[in-house]
Amino acid sequence: MATILTAKQLITATGVLDNPLIRIEGDRIAAVSSRESTEASSITHDFGEAILTAGLLDIHIHGAAGHDVMEGTTAALHTVSAHLAKTGVTEYLATTVTASLDSTFHALHAIATGIERTPEADAAKIIGIHLEGPFVSHAKKGMHPTEFIIPPTVDLLNKFWAASRGHISLITIAPELPNALDTIARAKELGIRISIGHSNAVKSEALAGISAGATSATHTFNAMRALDHREPGILGVVLDDDKLFADLICDGIHVAPELIRLWLKVKGPKQAILITDAMEAMGMPNGTYKLGSTEVQVKDGRCTSSEGVLAGSVLSLDQAVANLQTFTGADLPTAIRLATSNPSRMLGLPEALVEGAPANFNVYLPSGHRTQTILRGKLLA
Repeated sequence: MATILTAKQLITATGVLDNPLIRIEGDRIAAVSSRESTEASSITHDFGEAILTAGLLDIHIHGAAGHDVMEGTTAALHTVSAHLAKTGVTEYLATTVTASLDSTFHALHAIATGIERTPEADAAKIIGIHLEGPFVSHAKKGMHPTEFIIPPTVDLLNKFWAASRGHISLITIAPELPNALDTIARAKELGIRISIGHSNAVKSEALAGISAGATSATHTFNAMRALDHREPGILGVVLDDDKLFADLICDGIHVAPELIRLWLKVKGPKQAILITDAMEAMGMPNGTYKLGSTEVQVKDGRCTSSEGVLAGSVLSLDQAVANLQTFTGADLPTAIRLATSNPSRMLGLPEALVEGAPANFNVYLPSGHRTQTILRGKLLA
């Protein structure tokens, strides 16, 4: 039996549909139309003045609810996925962190198994892997452990790809590293998206990475060579290139509101992406946690290593959407697209709100507050 949803509006990738009528069969969208053009005789859920959106997509998330995706166990991945679903994230890239090769290969294999497993009814779906590290710059490593940073090679990339059984969707890489350009080119051949980041690249090195196939930038401003008016470096290139996607941690801690506004102005509503970079402390009280092998102190939303370096976040993606509106004055449709259609386009995924797509939605009040999630056709409790 079909489920039929309606509300005041539906935010799509290209606009806002008034009086939407969404027909769901099983866990898939069967049709999207309008009450003005289609007679609705048996609406299952009428959300009244609420606004429906696509489910959120987080392309950079390490963990939540006390667990890290690199643990790789069924229980850990389910705990993370179930917590994300409660925050409106319906799909995500499980993101690794620089670790020993043995740990990385184990995590890639285990996460691949999680991807291939049917998700629990209350859990967001892992749709791919984001490999953040070990191909990062020592100069801009952030909290990535120095002893496990490795220069990129095509051979090692091929081994990572095999261990993931073809489930690596995104790799962060510093383009100035030896063999980085060949590695980027090989990743492009495999269909992997490349994001430049954790990098001390000068302008020419950043441009070379883009020419080799990079299409995005990782947590803009953070772990990047500082902007200089004579040597713009990687940050200047990222902000200037109209075709490059650029993601950002919108918690007001990693990046000041003034620079969040600048980022949105220069990247625009089509190339900007919201991420969380959240770690296992997301959804947990203040205390001591780990990101990979690094011990992290969490207090009042700030995550720092013993060296005082920011180490991930406790930000949820629905809060990032809310923060963007507060910091920049962006409307809800713009903020939503930065966490739905933009990361989807960057990854080359099909449109979300079309016939045959998973029936993943969020319900927002007119005030912009998210209230409920519809996950694969079912309203989460």
